[in-house]
Amino acid sequence: MSNDSILGEGESGRSLAGRTILMSGGSRGIGLAIALRAAEEGANVALLAKTAEPHPKLEGTIYTAAEQIEAAGGKALPIIGDVRDDDSVSDAVAKTVEAFGGVDIVVNNASAIDLSPVEDLPMKKFDLMNSINARGSYLLAKTALPHLQTSDAAHVLTLSPPLNLNPAWAGRHLGYTMAKYGMSLVTLGLAEEQRVAGVAANSLWPRTTIATAAVNNLLGGEQLMARSRKPEIMAEAAWVILTSDPREVTGNFFIDDDVLRGAGVTDFSIYAHDPSRVGSIGHGPDDLELDLFLDE
Repeated sequence: MSNDSILGEGESGRSLAGRTILMSGGSRGIGLAIALRAAEEGANVALLAKTAEPHPKLEGTIYTAAEQIEAAGGKALPIIGDVRDDDSVSDAVAKTVEAFGGVDIVVNNASAIDLSPVEDLPMKKFDLMNSINARGSYLLAKTALPHLQTSDAAHVLTLSPPLNLNPAWAGRHLGYTMAKYGMSLVTLGLAEEQRVAGVAANSLWPRTTIATAAVNNLLGGEQLMARSRKPEIMAEAAWVILTSDPREVTGNFFIDDDVLRGAGVTDFSIYAHDPSRVGSIGHGPDDLELDLFLDE
């Protein structure tokens, strides 16, 4: 089923006003952009993250993110914790419910990345990626599930790719592929399990690389940033998904620009980090960079 047949312009009458979002991570980048877009409508946003202190290469902490959410019009609850730890996640859910009365939306945003091949990837890094990405997404959704089941707008949105079984992806970075596909399996299984209960589960992935501090400082520098889109494209696509009817929109692996195109967007140039690169994707050195796990 195409995105335009399930996420049409008719959903634009819905809103996140008064809804409560519990997000893993969110101190910066895509997660923060999603939080700020929700805050514009008056959403409550609880952030579960470890970034109490600034990272030397990555700007932003859970507290600066909370300040931005409040300034944008939402209510923020910063929670220092670890999505890998059962007690920490249980505490985060309890604090969110105590502060806002429930949980309507879970956003599995926290993710670790290391693109090393098998022979170069330390098991410590393998364990870190799989415990944050796959286990963390499963744990946060599982722990919040009793509260999601009482909401009439229950969504679990996971930032993970389509389950692309082209061997090239596992062959390039098996550890990371396993960790991200573990997140995607949370979407696949949870959507089916919770379909009758009305809890939607969907994944969202960018068509291109996204211009974040992680891309700039850890992956590709300014050259890759120039070939990327702004985080706001993911935030807008997330808003479309999270304002949809959870009983009708579930079990999908969405791509950001497909979602927006289905919602009536035709001009994507506003999302380009470098306005001079708004044409083709992934076909030449001057074009936008196709993201991982997507075949050209």
